[in-house]
Amino acid sequence: MAFLSDTLARVKPSPTIAVTTKANELKAAGKDVIGLGAGEPDFDTPQNIKDAGKAAIDAGRTKYTAVDGIPELKKAICAKFERENGLKYAPNQVSVGTGGKQILYNALMATCNPGDEVIIPAPYWVSYPDMVLLAGGTPVAVAAGIETNFKLQPEQLEAAITPKTKWFIFNSPSNPTGAGYTRDELKALTDVLMRHPHVWVMSDDMYEHLVFDDFEFCTPAQVEPGLYDRTLTCNGASKAYAMTGWRIGYAAGPVALIKAMGTIQSQSTSNPCSVSQYAALEALTGPQEFLADNKVLFQRRRDLVVGMLNEAKGITCPMPEGAFYVYPDISGCIGKTTAAGVKIVDDEVFATALLEETGVAVVFGAAFGLSPNFRVSYATSDAALKEACTRIQTFCAGLA
Repeated sequence: MAFLSDTLARVKPSPTIAVTTKANELKAAGKDVIGLGAGEPDFDTPQNIKDAGKAAIDAGRTKYTAVDGIPELKKAICAKFERENGLKYAPNQVSVGTGGKQILYNALMATCNPGDEVIIPAPYWVSYPDMVLLAGGTPVAVAAGIETNFKLQPEQLEAAITPKTKWFIFNSPSNPTGAGYTRDELKALTDVLMRHPHVWVMSDDMYEHLVFDDFEFCTPAQVEPGLYDRTLTCNGASKAYAMTGWRIGYAAGPVALIKAMGTIQSQSTSNPCSVSQYAALEALTGPQEFLADNKVLFQRRRDLVVGMLNEAKGITCPMPEGAFYVYPDISGCIGKTTAAGVKIVDDEVFATALLEETGVAVVFGAAFGLSPNFRVSYATSDAALKEACTRIQTFCAGLA
């Protein structure tokens, strides 16, 4: 339509949301569908957090708040960063937004000019490149494939940096792969960044508490204190605390950047939901024991899914260090034909055929910038995962 902005032509709707919507539509039509597309925990928000939200309503805490977060929550976020990450921030270095996505978007909108480049390791969360484009910047995807367990190598980062580079977006554990960088692996990347003082670091730590086996989470400014003054450390309540719908994200960084992000937010959404902020306050300051219980649950699901997918003909599925995703490679399926006569020419066709022929909904790899793969979210019941993986095995066995 002629009246729509040219900006709209530069971005596309979220493929992960599209897959979930399609799966829900098929379910509503009576089809037996198992949705493995949604990136959210399948269990409820802990009771103490819900109670805090209810108490906030009853106490009349339903008015406007400070644009980028109530003081109590900012103080709790500062305590979280010091307690868990060894990072000291003051409240004026903290911004609270309507979900982690808004935090990232605000930062890019506040800093990107036309021609500015943003390095994004691929596969990447689907929103990173589009948010850069909306902010007027240029996303620079750098492929980190299965041969390196989906982890960017320091020489790749070095080669991607130019005088135009504004940001490096870092996500560990990763969506969509679950790959987590060890301290040594991250230090190799921060060593590169220390040689390029014009490059800022945006660290998306949303899956910090979902790490398995003996993996130890770390974040860039923690590993390399020399990056503290040009790092935005981002996190949120969505994944670890099962608060996706409450929409609370937060970040800490240099005062000037945080102030600029607040200016953007003041002219877009204004403050995050007041009730959600008080619930998030309880999440960060209340009991934390359930986090360990959830890790055990997710690790069991990870092991189940990886084991079953590696038994599927033509599929290779690496073992991720964290999050609740796997990112299997389907090179062995490309060029073959399904039982229904569909030729698998790429991962999008694979995912479409899988949904239509078996009722299993996954997200195709091209949406995340690296093919031929697909993403499975194992944030659902063991029974559903077993059935879905069995259907995938049958589907792959039927390829000829």
